[in-house]
Amino acid sequence: MEIQGWNERYRLRERAEDLHAAPAPLIVLAATAFASGKAPGKAPWKALDLACGAGRNALWLAEQGWEVTAVDGSSVAIEILRTRALERRLERGPERGLERSFKIDTVVADLEKGEFEIAPSHWDLVAICYYLQRNLFEPAKRGVTPGGILIAIAHITEPGEEAGPHRLLPGQLEQYFAGWEILHRREGKASDPAHRRPVAEIVARRPVAS
Repeated sequence: MEIQGWNERYRLRERAEDLHAAPAPLIVLAATAFASGKAPGKAPWKALDLACGAGRNALWLAEQGWEVTAVDGSSVAIEILRTRALERRLERGPERGLERSFKIDTVVADLEKGEFEIAPSHWDLVAICYYLQRNLFEPAKRGVTPGGILIAIAHITEPGEEAGPHRLLPGQLEQYFAGWEILHRREGKASDPAHRRPVAEIVARRPVAS
């Protein structure tokens, strides 16, 4: 779907599940495990949520103390996210005379057109959830700090279906993470009530030496 179509869907609140859903269970599991395994005093950790939608994962991460950058091509989705951040008092400022800012930095950018540049070795956690753009995996991986994690969830085909622009074949997602430590892998029915199609899930850690 083109971005304008997503804007219209968000404007009409057709994706009501995005506005009320809890964070993806895998985000909660992986982010909690990552933070618990680190030495106290190292926080705040930095997270990048690509194709964030209305921000259910970004909001939860910010509430846990993460510094979050949330990116989506839909300006309407980002405006909804900013409104929700305000309602939850996820504000930083004003600081040094600047206007009020948020613990979530929001960016409107078309990822397919490369409008958002992922800083290398900058993010402790990168999330790409329920969004498939095959050429995004490599820049996203480069953006993870050594020892950091990338969380990916993608829809996969059902028996008899072929892979397409929005679905991978079973076993394909893991192939994008050769050389990384796989902390979690699963394929099958989505554990997320907001999604019904089968999915592949990966949590992979970038090698410290890379």
